[in-house]
Amino acid sequence: MTEPDHDIRQAQRRQEKRAAAPAEGIRAFWKSLGPGIITGAADDDPSGIATYSIAGAQFGTALLWTAVFTWPLMIAVQTMCARIGMVTGHGLAGALRNKFPRKVLVVAACALFIANTINVGSDLAGMADAGELLTGVSSHVWVAVFGISIATATIRLRYATIASALKWLALILFAYVVTALYVGPDWSAVARDTFIPKLPSGSTALATLVGIFGTTISPYLFFWQASQEVEEEKSIGRRRVIDRVGAEEAEIKTRTIDIALGTFFSNVAMFFIILATALTLHRVGLTKLETSREVAQALKPLAGRFASLLYTVGLLGTGALAIPTLAGSAAYAFAELFGWRQGMDEPYNRAPGFYAAFIASVAIGVALDFTHVNPVSALYWTAVLNGVLAPFLLVGILLAASDSELMHGQPSPKLGRIVVGLTTVVMFAAAIGMFFF
Repeated sequence: MTEPDHDIRQAQRRQEKRAAAPAEGIRAFWKSLGPGIITGAADDDPSGIATYSIAGAQFGTALLWTAVFTWPLMIAVQTMCARIGMVTGHGLAGALRNKFPRKVLVVAACALFIANTINVGSDLAGMADAGELLTGVSSHVWVAVFGISIATATIRLRYATIASALKWLALILFAYVVTALYVGPDWSAVARDTFIPKLPSGSTALATLVGIFGTTISPYLFFWQASQEVEEEKSIGRRRVIDRVGAEEAEIKTRTIDIALGTFFSNVAMFFIILATALTLHRVGLTKLETSREVAQALKPLAGRFASLLYTVGLLGTGALAIPTLAGSAAYAFAELFGWRQGMDEPYNRAPGFYAAFIASVAIGVALDFTHVNPVSALYWTAVLNGVLAPFLLVGILLAASDSELMHGQPSPKLGRIVVGLTTVVMFAAAIGMFFF
C-alpha cells in the first residue's frame, strides 16, 4: 500500500469513528464556532478601516456595493483555506510545499512577512493615535505599550484563551454600525448604491477598489485560517499530523457556517464604515485624510462626540484582534517551510523560531512608528499591495485544493473552485486596471 493510500485509509477510519459518535447538539455547534468568526473580524483591522474610510470620504456611497459583492467571494476563499487545513493536517504553507518548489514558497513567505509587518506597524500607529485621543498620552508611548502587550500575551497565553479573547473582540465591529445609524442615512439612496453597482472613473477609484479587495480578501487571512484549523485540532488532542488527516463533512459544514457568519459581520462593518464617512466627511468635502486621528476628529463636529468615540474605540479593538493574526500568519508560514516546531500552545523554548518570527514582525512594526511614515497612507497602500499579491496566492490555493491526492480524497467541491477562480480573475483584472487605466 502506498503512503497516500495509507493516509486515505487512516482518514476514512477516523471519519467513521467520528460519525458513530452521538451528536452533542446546539451547544456543541456554538462551541465549535470561532476560527471563522475571528478571521472575519480580523479582516476589519485598522488597515481595512482606513481603506473603507478613504472610500467613503472620496466617493461617498458609490462603493457600498463592494460590501455585498465581496461577501460570497470571502466565504469561498476562506472555506477553501479552512478545508486545506482540516483535511491535510497542515497549515497553508505546509500544504503548498507538496505542490510548489520550496524556493518559490520561501519568496512568498518573505513577501508575506514584509507586507504583514508593514501592516502591523500601520495598525499599531492607528491604535496609538486612538490611545492618544482617549488619554492625551503620546502615541509613541502607546505604540510600544500595545506592541509589547500583544506580543507578551500571545507568547504566554494558551491558544484556547487567545481564541476566546479574539472572539469577544469581534463584537467591537458593531461600533461602526452604531456610528452610521447615529448619523442617520437616507436609506433609499443607500439601497440604490448598494444593489446597483457603479464604479467612479479614474485611476484613484481603481486603486481604491483594489485596496478594498486587498483588505477583504487578504493574503494573511489565507494562512491564518488554515493554521487556526490545525490549532483547533491540536487543542483537542490531535497532536500528530496523521491524527489530523481527513475531516468529516459535518465538521466542514460547521466551519463553512462559522466562516459565513464571520465574513458577514465583517462586511456589515465594512458597509457601515463606508456609509458613516460618506455621510460625514464626503458630504462636507473632507476627502484628503492624513491620519486616523484626523478621521476621528473630523467626525466629532459632523456627527457628534459619540460617533467619534465609537470610531476611536473601534480602532483599538480591531487592532488588538488583527495584530496577532498578521504576525502569526507569517510565523506559521516560516515554521512550516523550515520545519520549526510551531503553535501558540508551545512554550517559547520549544518553538523559538516560530516565536522569533512573531516577535520580529511586531518589533519592526513598533520601530516603523518612529520613521514618521504617514499611517493612513501606509495602511491604504498596504491594502493595495495585498490586492496585487492575493491573486497569485489564490492560484496556488486553487491548485492545492483541487488536488485529490494532496487533499486525501476530499478536494474542494466544484462550486467552491468556480467561485475562487472567479475571485482570482476579478482581482487580477482590478490590479491590471489600476496600473494601465
